[in-house]
Amino acid sequence: MKLFTWLYDRMILAAAHRRAPWYLGAVSVAESSFFPIPPDVMLMPMVLARPQQAWRLATLTTVCSVLGGVLGYALGYFAVESVLPLIERAGYGAGWHQVQTLYLEWGIWIVFLAGFSPIPYKLFTIASGFMALPLIPFILASLVGRGGRFFLEAILVSRLGPRMQDSVRRSMEWIGWGLVATAILFYLIV
Repeated sequence: MKLFTWLYDRMILAAAHRRAPWYLGAVSVAESSFFPIPPDVMLMPMVLARPQQAWRLATLTTVCSVLGGVLGYALGYFAVESVLPLIERAGYGAGWHQVQTLYLEWGIWIVFLAGFSPIPYKLFTIASGFMALPLIPFILASLVGRGGRFFLEAILVSRLGPRMQDSVRRSMEWIGWGLVATAILFYLIV
């Protein structure tokens, strides 16, 4: 059995499920504050399954991600002492200290960059609250950063995805195991 091809097929089937948008919204909220899996792994197959709903799905992901970001902000603002042990146990301790340094240097711009990039956004939402970053600029930077990322993904997948779906499926084992090898290599280097 081909592991990654099987997972890919399951994700495409799940993406077409009638409750999939609810799951996408929940994952988007959770990922921005405490959950380790990004919503992209649901957004892309869902857009592939429903390309005509790309804008709606990107909007849902963005709004829910920003709401989760506000939850992360609140955790950082009100409960950072309780959250720090969880951050350490999750293996983000060194990243947490780097984030604090970045805030001192970049301010609100770091929220925008973190929202758009694949680095763990939750560290920046919690750090924003801990550093008492003004809430409105935090929300605006999150909307622009997260929205830019999710809308770009949705547009690319809705336009290019259907044409590439067969070749991606045929290459899924190579892609999957390549990502595993890259993650292991990255872990060993860092």
